[in-house]
Amino acid sequence: MSFIDNIFGSKKADTPAATKADPNRPKPIHVTDADFEKTILQSDKLAIVDLWADWCRPCHMIAPTIEDLAAEYAGRVVVAKLNVDENPSTPGKYGIMGIPTVLFFKNGKEVDRIVGVQRYPAFVNRIERLLES
Repeated sequence: MSFIDNIFGSKKADTPAATKADPNRPKPIHVTDADFEKTILQSDKLAIVDLWADWCRPCHMIAPTIEDLAAEYAGRVVVAKLNVDENPSTPGKYGIMGIPTVLFFKNGKEVDRIVGVQRYPAFVNRIERLLES
C-alpha cells in the first residue's frame, strides 16, 4: 500500500466502481463560466461542482471519486467539473482559495463545500444529508 493510500484510503476500498471500466458509465459533465448559472444554479437537482486544474495533483487524486459519484447518483444529482484555469470568474465569485474544492448547490445556493482531498464516504455523507433536507 502506498503512502497516499495509507492516508486517504485505497480507491478500490473506498469507491464502489473504482475497478469498473464501462464506457457507457455516467461521467461528470464539464461546465464553464458561460453555462454555470444555467447548468448548476438553475438545476432542480442537487448539484456538486469539482473545481480543479490539470496541474493540480490532489485534483487528480479525487478525480476517480468524482467519476464514481457521477455514476452512483446519475439522474439524482448533477455532478460537474470546472477547470479553474480556463474559467476564472466562477472561482472568484465563490472565493475559491485552493483546489480541489467541491461546491454543493441546492436551489441555486451554495449549501456546502469540501476543500482538499477527502475520501469517498465523506462525499456520500454530504450528498445523502443534502438529498434528505
